[in-house]
Amino acid sequence: MTLALETTDLKVRLQLTDAWFAVCDLSALVPGRGVAALLPDGRQAAVFTDRDGGLYAVDNRDPFTGAAVLSRGLTGTHRGRLFVASPLLKQRFDLETGQCLDDDTVRLTTYEVKAA
Repeated sequence: MTLALETTDLKVRLQLTDAWFAVCDLSALVPGRGVAALLPDGRQAAVFTDRDGGLYAVDNRDPFTGAAVLSRGLTGTHRGRLFVASPLLKQRFDLETGQCLDDDTVRLTTYEVKAA
């Protein structure tokens, strides 16, 4: 027997400077796992969904190492704040604000995200 993933016409879209940009199908997101998306200007975004269907997008570049790895990070919560931890040095970043939970001087770019 072959199982097929549920498909939907909904696309995950990020608000860029002047327009919404489709990055992937909503069905490609699995709660707790990230997806890397290449943006038109060459940057990358890490896109996540939680168990309640909330969508989050932050810069995929780890500011401590410069590597584009945050989409492969572990997600969790700390004091009610959803975060992604870098798979390299383990710094945690709030998925709503981009603020590093381990260093107040560091913040990721966040993107407004929706499914449409």
